[in-house]
This record gives sequence, C-alpha cells and structure tokens, in this order.
Amino acid sequence: MHILLATDADWIVDEVTAALGGPDTSFTVVRSGQLVAKVAAEREPDLVITDLQVGTMGGFAITLALRNDESVEALPHLPVVMLLDREADVYIAQRSDAEAWVIKPLDALRLRRAMNAALAGETYHEGVPVAPAPEPETTDGEEDPAAAEEETANAG
Repeated sequence: MHILLATDADWIVDEVTAALGGPDTSFTVVRSGQLVAKVAAEREPDLVITDLQVGTMGGFAITLALRNDESVEALPHLPVVMLLDREADVYIAQRSDAEAWVIKPLDALRLRRAMNAALAGETYHEGVPVAPAPEPETTDGEEDPAAAEEETANAG
C-alpha cells in the first residue's frame, strides 16, 4: 500500500508513519498543499492523509482539489483521511467530502480505523454526534417487556 501524506509538521510524519508503517506500506510526504494533486497523479497512492493545516493550502482545500480533479477524470477516486486540530474543525471536515477524519492528538488505533474505513469505501468521522437508536414500537394491547414494572413476591 502507498500512502501520500500531506503535512509540513515533522511530528505528524513521525506519528503517522509509526502508526501505519509496515513492510508492505510506503509513504510519500508532500509539504505543500499545492503539490498534492500533481504528486497523486504521478505516484497513484492508495490513500491520502492530509493535515488540516499545510502551509497556504490545508486539508479542506486539498480534498476539494482532489475531488475536483476526480470529477474531470484527471485522477481516480482517492480515499482521504483528514487530521483535524480540534473538535470545532468537524464543521469544515463535514463539507470536505473526506471519507474519514481524526481529531488530534493522534493515536495508532484511531488512525488505523480511519485508514481501514476509508480504504473500504466507508466513513470514520470523529466528533459527529451519533443519532440515538429509535425506540422500539409496541403494538396496541401488547406490553413492552422492557417497560414492565418489577414486582416483589414473598415466598411464604
């Protein structure tokens, strides 16, 4: 697997490569957001991981540029994982069309979950409230066993 990592922060390179690296994984690090689409076309990565802030063109703009190139068939669809700085950045991430995002601080388990979901065509979105499960419907005349009151009985 080949991962294109867009960041200008050395500590992010260290954390991502340590968490996702392995004998079958290679990385290309791009330190300028404007170069991501060009490098993606040349290297054809399996996954793009982008920091929210990469110099003058951050993760949101990078993702939109990749999706724009995809729409005109200049690039194939590339799954994107964004690395968000804080929970408030979820608002931006939701509009980016990224398959996944992780809120810093990073850890290997969450990065790997995001990567696996994005590669499988699924989503992994941290900081998005999960809708509560719907209440089970009861039919008229039938009592919901979960709502039954408990009675105590004396054995006597």
